[in-house]
Amino acid sequence: MSNINQLDTDLLSGYVDNLGKDIVQQMLDLYIQQSVVYLQDIQQAINEGSQSLWQEYCHKMKGAAGSVGLTSVHGKLVSIEKSTDSWEIKQNFSNDLVELNKSAIEHFTQWLVKQN
Repeated sequence: MSNINQLDTDLLSGYVDNLGKDIVQQMLDLYIQQSVVYLQDIQQAINEGSQSLWQEYCHKMKGAAGSVGLTSVHGKLVSIEKSTDSWEIKQNFSNDLVELNKSAIEHFTQWLVKQN
C-alpha cells in the first residue's frame, strides 16, 4: 500500500511545518505506545463478547489514528466500529487492524525521516 493510501500527508506536512519534526516524532511515539493499549482493549472486548466495549475501543483508536494522519487505520476503524458481525469475524478484523496499524506506522516513520 502506498503512502498516499496509508497517510494524510497534507495533515502531517502541516504538523511538521507548524510544530517541527521533533514534535511530530513525539506525536508518533505517543501514538505507537497508545495503539498497543487500544489494540489490547479491542482484543479484550472480543474476549468478553462486549459490543459496547468493542465500539468504545474502536472509537477511541479511530480518533487517535485520525489525529496522527493514519488514514488507512482510521478508515478500517470507521468500517468496523459499529459492526455487529460475529466475534469470529471481529477477531479477523482485529488481526487485520494489527497488521494495518504496523504498516501505517512504518510508512509514517519512513515519511518522517524524509522530511527536512
